[in-house]
This record gives sequence, C-alpha cells and structure tokens, in this order.
Amino acid sequence: MYPKLSLNIVAWNSMDFLPDLLRSIDEQTYKDFSVLVIDNASSDGVEAYVRTHHPHVTILRNTRNIGFSPAHNQGIRFVRERWQGEDLSDRYVLVTNPDVIMSPTYLERLMADVSEHKDVAAFGGKLLRAYHEHPEDESLHETMKSDRIDSTGVTARRARTFHERGAGELDRAQYDNDRDVFAISGALALYRMSALDDVRYQDEFFDHDFFAYKEDVDLCWRLRLLGWGVRYVPEAVAYHHRNMYGADKTGLIALIRNRRRKSLRRSYFSNRNHWNMLLKNELVWNALLAAPWMVTMELARFVYVLFFETKNIKSFFEAIARTPRMWRKRRETMKKRKASAADMRRWFV
Repeated sequence: MYPKLSLNIVAWNSMDFLPDLLRSIDEQTYKDFSVLVIDNASSDGVEAYVRTHHPHVTILRNTRNIGFSPAHNQGIRFVRERWQGEDLSDRYVLVTNPDVIMSPTYLERLMADVSEHKDVAAFGGKLLRAYHEHPEDESLHETMKSDRIDSTGVTARRARTFHERGAGELDRAQYDNDRDVFAISGALALYRMSALDDVRYQDEFFDHDFFAYKEDVDLCWRLRLLGWGVRYVPEAVAYHHRNMYGADKTGLIALIRNRRRKSLRRSYFSNRNHWNMLLKNELVWNALLAAPWMVTMELARFVYVLFFETKNIKSFFEAIARTPRMWRKRRETMKKRKASAADMRRWFV
C-alpha cells in the first residue's frame, strides 16, 4: 500500500536549501510517508544530488520551469493515481518549498491533529524564520534558526489584502491558541486529498493559470467556499527562509517599502493573480459591503504600478483578458458552494 502521506517538493535551482530540507525529512519521528521532488529544469544539480544522496526519493523532472502551481498539480496527480481505490479522506499531500526545515516532530504533531478534524481540508504549523550565514570560508556555511515568526497562517482584510499572520514578530506563544485561520502559507501546507478532489477543476488543484504567488490563498478560499475548514497547528514547528516579506500589522508606508523590495516579476504575478482571485471567489453581496475598502486599495495598487512599476501595467490587462477563463472556474466553484455570504464575511476583518 502506498504511504498515506506524500511530501511534495517543487525545486528550481534549489541546492542552497534542498539538502537541509531532505535532512530534516529523514529525521522525522513520523515515518508513514513518501517523498516526491518535482524539479522545474534546475541547472544546479538538483536531480543528480537527489538520485545520489536520497535514492528513496521519487523525482519528476520537467524540461522547463512550468511554475509553482502547475508543478504541484503534477505532483498531486502523481500520488492521486497511486491512491486509486483507497479512502481519500485519510490520504494527504504536504506541499513544501525547498527552503523549509522541519523540526523532527513536525509531521507527528501535524498528523495527530489531522486525525481529529475530519472536516478540515488544510493544515499548517508554526513557521519561524531561518537565515543563512555566509562566512568567507564556505565550509563554515550554517543555517540559523530563529524565534521570529514567518507565518502562523494567513489573515484576510476587508480590503481583500492577505498577510502572513504574525510575520516579523518574536514568537512569545501569542498565536498558540487561535487555531482557525483563513488560509495556510503554501510554503508548507498539508491538504486532505478528498478535499482537493472536491475543489478540483478539470486536472487542476492549485490554479494552473497562476504560475506562482497567491495560489495558496486562492486554494484555501475555494475550500472555504465549499464548506471545508482550514486549521493552524502551533505544536508543529518548522523554519522558513524568505527573501522578502512584510509584517502582518503594518501601515501604508511600510507596505510601499516592502513592495519596492520585491522583484518586478513577483509583483507582476501578484497583481494579475490577485485580480483573478477576486473574480473567481468573491461573493457579490460581500463585495458590495466591502466596496469602500476594496476600491480604495485597488485604485491605490493601480496608481502605484502606473507611476512606479510601469512595466507591470500589462499585468492588469492580462488579468482582464483572462476573465472568461476565470469565470468558468468560478461557476464550477459556485455550483458546489456551501458557505453563506455571512460565513465568508467573518474572515475579512
């Protein structure tokens, strides 16, 4: 019988991080899992390293970088086929970035919580920040684990902005009691396979058209619309390297500064996918109630791009051009919607 849990890693030139992740996986106290690496045409030796040092790991290699969402969809379909005829409500996929390090009990703590909450589709642990120290002597290269929060789930605002909860704060157990969250960061998230089947559109679980960025929030939004829960498990601790992130509680000036540190490519996908996500998932009545905040935020976003990210103006036009395809996906979700407008509205605060 194929293991009940599959750890799916999407890699793209990830050798700075992948060895630490695979080492932490080997040290897990929970053992009923398989590991799958989907390599997006890395040129830094990912495939050779995995085959040489971790022969038990299955690797799928793409001939080009197809993106985070399509690659994870590949991996989910791969393990889904191996679970044919099995109880999918007791089968799970953990999607993870290569720049994550799990504590030895991460899977054990997470899976203990999973078995007690059958109505929950997505689970995530407490992510703390990890740092690479780069001394002059490369042999002394070391990963430092901190007590600064990277994510304790994703919060949603009335303006339909989304933030990693607690990002940048020191961990003082201030988020150890709040278990229900709007979404889980796609850097490290566990999904129930039956829930992924429920939200599936054709052969997509994550939205194939998103390529990267906002795909994790979009998936959890759709799961919530279909009546599934999303849960944070603080006892499951892991560490995440993150190039750029903004604090959860921040003002407009800080938001602008953080955005200016991001690459134009990342901002392009973020703009486009954000508008498409709103079109796919927002309920009309809730949008009307939140219009003052939403319109203000989206107008500010557009004006900022117009003056400071001129090359990304086309991201908005591409989002509009994809409206027919996004509308077809919306219709499929709304056919199965179980959550009321009030159910969804309570998450946007």
